[in-house]
Amino acid sequence: MSVLSVTVGIDVAKAHVDVFVLGTKSDAKRLNNDAEGHSALAASLLPLDVELVVMEATGGYEAALACALQAAGLPVAVVNPRQARDFAKSMGRLAKTDTVDARMLAELASVLVRREDLARFLRPLANEHQQWLAALVTRRRQLLSMLHSERQRLQITPKKLHASIETIVKAIKAQLDEIEGQMVGHVREHFGDLDRLLQSAAGIGPVASATMIAELPELGRLNRREIAALVGVAPIANDSGNKKGRRRVQGGRFEIRRVLYMSA
Repeated sequence: MSVLSVTVGIDVAKAHVDVFVLGTKSDAKRLNNDAEGHSALAASLLPLDVELVVMEATGGYEAALACALQAAGLPVAVVNPRQARDFAKSMGRLAKTDTVDARMLAELASVLVRREDLARFLRPLANEHQQWLAALVTRRRQLLSMLHSERQRLQITPKKLHASIETIVKAIKAQLDEIEGQMVGHVREHFGDLDRLLQSAAGIGPVASATMIAELPELGRLNRREIAALVGVAPIANDSGNKKGRRRVQGGRFEIRRVLYMSA
């Protein structure tokens, strides 16, 4: 890798993205977070021989952009926001603006490209089947949150209003059954081999399998240790000198960890 390698940081918001290119003399710029803006950004980055593009996971606002850049042939890493913020603090960057965040992400990219395990940070290119499964899993999660909220309201609402809440609960449960049926059918049709392998593990059923396939596209690309670290179920060493501290799990992908704990 060249010392003057070009790396890119992108701070993603709902309506726009701020882009900083490290290793060139170009200034930070802002583009719309839509198909036209994504195409314009990809076209401007392709001639630069970019080593890595880094952006934070923002609850889905980054997904279309990441796919567009990958489709153009650019290497993209989507990192946990806490990782990015910890890196910024370690570099003494306490200010937080869109432009500062974009530059910080470009600096993080310049560190990641030096790692031998860079491959585990790169986001696999999601095809249409993977994207649709991820959308189904997200919708199921939203419905579960709504169901939990309605059940909590039932505890504090006068009994004369219970019928109203129970009607909503019934409707949400029907939607959950519909979404879960679509998830299972979609997985069997497009991810049958991986689904059978996952369900061969004790405690993993159709819904847990579908969630893991949707939320962990790195399955089959990384080894077991890398996958465990990515998910956040690998105990982290806490040793210093003669001290042997207790190993704990932390970080990773919360939804996958939750599925695994519930399946255990």
